[in-house]
Amino acid sequence: MTSPLLQPYESGALRLPNRVAMAPMTRNRADDATGVPGPHAAEYYAQRAGAGLIITEGIWPDPLGKGGPRIPGLVTEEQVAGWRAVTDAVHAAGGRIYAQLWHVGRMTHPRNIGGATPVAPSPVRIEHERIFTDDGMAEHVTPRELTTAEAEGIVAAFAAEARNAIRAGFDGVELHGGNGYLIHQFLADNTNRRTDRFGERIRFAAEAVQAVAAAVGAERVGLRVSPGNPENELVEHDPQGTYQALLAELAPLGLAYLHVLERGEYGAIAGLRPHWPGTLIANYNGTAPSSREAAEEVLAKGLADVFSFGRLFIANPDLPARFATGAPLNELREEVVYGFPEGDHAVGYVDYPALADLRVTR
Repeated sequence: MTSPLLQPYESGALRLPNRVAMAPMTRNRADDATGVPGPHAAEYYAQRAGAGLIITEGIWPDPLGKGGPRIPGLVTEEQVAGWRAVTDAVHAAGGRIYAQLWHVGRMTHPRNIGGATPVAPSPVRIEHERIFTDDGMAEHVTPRELTTAEAEGIVAAFAAEARNAIRAGFDGVELHGGNGYLIHQFLADNTNRRTDRFGERIRFAAEAVQAVAAAVGAERVGLRVSPGNPENELVEHDPQGTYQALLAELAPLGLAYLHVLERGEYGAIAGLRPHWPGTLIANYNGTAPSSREAAEEVLAKGLADVFSFGRLFIANPDLPARFATGAPLNELREEVVYGFPEGDHAVGYVDYPALADLRVTR
């Protein structure tokens, strides 16, 4: 019997040849001075065009939203042109690709954002973790609380970035609302102590999605969330209630999809499936990469329509083909996932062999 992962999927504007999505993954290989995707980015994404849907690494909409060295932006014309080369390569290879819009909020350091102080919903510092910079790991600083007008400005920046993404040839965009980054910081209890309208947990997330949907069309917009995820020292006392309220506000928009990452004690995928009438993409974020078997179980139970894989796609550019043939998987080289500050960024990026490459060399 054919795996449910290999069945086509159609809903709204999504026309996917299979249900194996490539999850967004930071790779730290952009030009740090310009924020333009690196010279191997088009090849990297085109190698993985067999995915039902590719979702890019996170891309910043504002320099203060940059989480670390060599992370790309989508603000300047040079950046738009750089991403156009990527989308052209993916489309030429028969793929579909969404840009992930990513503002990290407090999850950065002054060294990564030109000496500025990181911004956040409230001035709550990350106490027990450190942040990566090119000068080594650093202690977090206390972020500066955004004014209401500044928060509104970031909503507008997401919408502008979405328009740039469409100009750059992307098929759609995904707002990153999870993993402890800015949107998630507004949703969480311990990082949102505001008294303005953004003190309502769901308000910033809802307005950001609504603005992006108005800018490029709801059918081209996805949202990623990770309810109850304690990553980056976030606390959510009632993830079911918070995200059920968020979904109730967003469901009428007719978004392309909801992307639910499950990590922590709350069973977010099963918990939110009944409250989302549209396409749901599932992802597990554990210590080991998600397995094919776990993904097939989620689809077979009707808890999701598509499953996204992260680390398996780094090491296996032709992951759906390997699933289809039962071929063994390449091993991930953890030490080069994020490249080298001074080194060949092709290593661990575009040098993983596909099955066709292995047959040629034998």
